[in-house]
Amino acid sequence: MKIDSHQHFWHYCEVKHSWINDQMSAIKKNFLPSDLQWELSDKGIDGCVAVQADQHESETNFLVAESKKHDFIKGVVGWVDLRAKNIERRLAHYTKEKIIKGFRHVVQDEPHVDFMMWSNFQNGIGKLEKYNFTYDILIYPSQLHAALYTVDKHPNQKFVIDHIAKPNIKEGQMEDWKKGMKEIAAHENVSCKLSGMVTEADWKDWNQEDFVPYLDNVMELFGVDRVMYGSDWPVSLIEWTYGEVKGIIDTYTENFSAHEKEKIYGKNAIDFYNL
Repeated sequence: MKIDSHQHFWHYCEVKHSWINDQMSAIKKNFLPSDLQWELSDKGIDGCVAVQADQHESETNFLVAESKKHDFIKGVVGWVDLRAKNIERRLAHYTKEKIIKGFRHVVQDEPHVDFMMWSNFQNGIGKLEKYNFTYDILIYPSQLHAALYTVDKHPNQKFVIDHIAKPNIKEGQMEDWKKGMKEIAAHENVSCKLSGMVTEADWKDWNQEDFVPYLDNVMELFGVDRVMYGSDWPVSLIEWTYGEVKGIIDTYTENFSAHEKEKIYGKNAIDFYNL
């Protein structure tokens, strides 16, 4: 089974989705499962993991509700306030919905680079393993040190780095990112999504070669067993089609074995999220 490990749905709201600026006008509208289903089928993808894009439990409930209407949604990565004093009660509540595989916080938008290191957030991360929930790490390279601190403290928690930690591909910046990724990849409980790279490249003037050094580094560090394909649809529609985004990974892996491709395009996501 082939899986797109990272995409979103939303009813567009100017206030709630204020992160969608004027340069992103193409995605200032609703994106629902019916909009994605044809794209997945056309590209030979059997299912997807729907990931939160809003910091509210209503987002989690929305994604769960959509999954009950569309069986190609194989898993949900929701949002819960990991800093809350009642976090354990909330996690216990969400175990009732088997489609929920894990949680994510939009750490990249937090003003403090050490946000992940805060004690209340660490307390919440520490409760996830008990309930068999994964955690998606959404950060910029400047926050890799805090992610490393988190991974160090929770060696049995399953983590995945979203969007290869969003290096500045447009400017070709790699050194600090490479150092941080090497340290975090040394932890066997951390995987990495091959997703979200196009938004960090030159939107108007990118080519396949822009991504190769970053993909080479990720593959060297994480290996074929700890990476998974993700489209980041519909964010990726700002300037690109679903096929163009998937094509970056298709081209990069064209000389990989069938077994290796099976892992990248499905098996690793299935194992990580217990789909």
